[in-house]
Amino acid sequence: MMSHKQKNESLFETLRPYQALIEEKMREVVQDLGPESQLRNACEYALLNGGKRFRPALVMMVAEALGGGEQAVPAAMAIEVFHSASLVADDLPCMDNDDYRREKPSVHKKFGETTALLVSYALISAGYELIAKSSRNLNDAERGLLAVQTASRNTGLRGAAGGQYLDIHPPVLNEKVLREIIHLKTVSLFEIAFSFGWLFGGGDLDLLDTCKKTAWHFGMAFQIADDLGDVEQDAHNGRKVNYASFLGTEKAVEMFHVELSQFYKGIIALGLEGSPLPQLGKYLEHRIQLLLN
Repeated sequence: MMSHKQKNESLFETLRPYQALIEEKMREVVQDLGPESQLRNACEYALLNGGKRFRPALVMMVAEALGGGEQAVPAAMAIEVFHSASLVADDLPCMDNDDYRREKPSVHKKFGETTALLVSYALISAGYELIAKSSRNLNDAERGLLAVQTASRNTGLRGAAGGQYLDIHPPVLNEKVLREIIHLKTVSLFEIAFSFGWLFGGGDLDLLDTCKKTAWHFGMAFQIADDLGDVEQDAHNGRKVNYASFLGTEKAVEMFHVELSQFYKGIIALGLEGSPLPQLGKYLEHRIQLLLN
């Protein structure tokens, strides 16, 4: 089994050029939340509690490849704020009941359940404010509206919230339901990230659906790779929603390569071959190879 260090090393290399900027801008987001209070302190704790900053980096990768990185920065912060809000909610005792997040106490363990719930509300609101800021930077109301529509769909019942519910209360557990859970709970945030990069980077609106489908394929490949690496841990924790555990390693690897192939085709269709995105696909391929050896 590959070590945590091995499986993340190449990913960190790809993300490193973006992480310093993202950390700087995330601190600005915290300052813009308002005067210091226990609630704002809890929001700060949630936002600055580590993390690879993968999703905002995806926004920047797409936008920069299109020549429009600067105006996409607030939107990149928005996806990280949405992601942090989902983690705070997921950790609550009534959800996944996790006491730790990134080897630190979860927000509800440090600040209490009531405050944690309000943190999730506050961060979702802050995310939409950041979308508006990117729209103003670009001076393009249509792209701002499309970004709001994309975020609303993918954070609500037809996205992350619905996926979390389905994860906890699946009607049955078969391949169709399993793929739906992955799509709603995980792929939805990747769709937001790719779409934000495309919209605020100045991408052709006629190719927005192609951009979303490319994100879907990347998100599915990413989650299948994660599931293949987490088979033993998920079995120990009693987690049943694991693609590789449910379908077997061979079928999971087969589906991984199908999804990744479609991702590469999407990258070509979007003209993003020169971005770091193909490197992320190669990282996933390498990760699978190490797991299977």
